[in-house]
Amino acid sequence: MALTSQPQPAAFPLTLELTTPRLPKQSWVKISQIRTLSVERIGKRLGKVSPEELDQVLEGPNEIIGA
Repeated sequence: MALTSQPQPAAFPLTLELTTPRLPKQSWVKISQIRTLSVERIGKRLGKVSPEELDQVLEGPNEIIGA
């Protein structure tokens, strides 16, 4: 899913504001923008979300598709 540091007008389940201090900037996950990347395109790790925030992020697609 895309990650941005720009404030997002859409709310959950389309985007989720991350509140973890483990990221260098205030960030939003664009849950509606699911992508696949090759391993070669993934750069260095910039931060990490908590297990609770990851659960919230994974809840988003279920809300969107009604699962």
